[in-house]
Amino acid sequence: MTITLHKKREILFYIVQIHCIMLVMIDPRLTTLRTFAACGTVAATAELTGYSASAVSGQLRELQQALGMTLLVKDGRGLRLTSTGRYLVRRSDELAAMWEDIRAGALGAGDQAPTHFGIGGFSTASSNLLAPLAATLRTTRPEISVHVIEASPTRCFELLVAERIDLAVIVSMQGNVQVEEDDRFESIDLLDDPLDVMVPSDHPIADRETVTLSELAGEEWITATPGSPYHSLFVAAFTAAGVTPKVAHESVEWETSAALVGAGVGVSLLPRLASLAGEANVRRVRLSGTGRLSRKIIAAVRTGSRRSPLVRESLQHLRTMSQDILSTRLREDS
Repeated sequence: MTITLHKKREILFYIVQIHCIMLVMIDPRLTTLRTFAACGTVAATAELTGYSASAVSGQLRELQQALGMTLLVKDGRGLRLTSTGRYLVRRSDELAAMWEDIRAGALGAGDQAPTHFGIGGFSTASSNLLAPLAATLRTTRPEISVHVIEASPTRCFELLVAERIDLAVIVSMQGNVQVEEDDRFESIDLLDDPLDVMVPSDHPIADRETVTLSELAGEEWITATPGSPYHSLFVAAFTAAGVTPKVAHESVEWETSAALVGAGVGVSLLPRLASLAGEANVRRVRLSGTGRLSRKIIAAVRTGSRRSPLVRESLQHLRTMSQDILSTRLREDS
């Protein structure tokens, strides 16, 4: 049987793919290179992967030697990827996704789970969703070591690349990665988290079920710093309502906002996912009318890993918890 040149090329490409997938499976140096590409420095790569800076430098140097390619060059006191390095990283995304799919399929075929499972997310998600998930997995999957990391969306994506975590919960459109457009990751919608209003418990509207932003136009408001995602939500809500708010205080954490509201110095918006349990002199009131807003919360995993039994189980648990919180939070905080 005669094999055409085109067929030979297809076979060769397939062999190269399999060889590279084996590299992904057994050689952590490619993951180290991909992590370096994601974060940009040896120090950050070391922090993300858990290796020392010298070990990271050694792995990158050894990978270049093994491949016979110049992947990185000195750039001042640091390193930068060459065109060859950038090309290799870009094409390795496809191979990493292929391996994740193979690994997920293999685990599913034998109804097995990995020995380690990392989950990460922003502060509110970590306390309200990831902590309960970790507790559940400790009971239902005692053979698995579950590791929770509270992190910003940007760092969550870097941790996914570094394979320190396997699932991240983030607010959509936060961080420097547009997950819907990045082939390294798959996103899964979890919930639309409505924004409510926090007011002091002796406020005239504290016992009402709903309130509009227009009714609160004259209040002193507490919001996040300009340029932050939550400040953008705040501005968008009032723009939609046709109201210009008076901003009296700025805070970074929801707990700080709650403390300021409890002190009677202003009112603030609060996502439904954030709990007011334990906060003194604060009530939550649901927003209605024009200006109602919600933040979209998603889960992100490495492309190809979504059908892993443990990932599927965790996503289902996160969805169930999210819906329970949305349906009971107003009652709990009243």
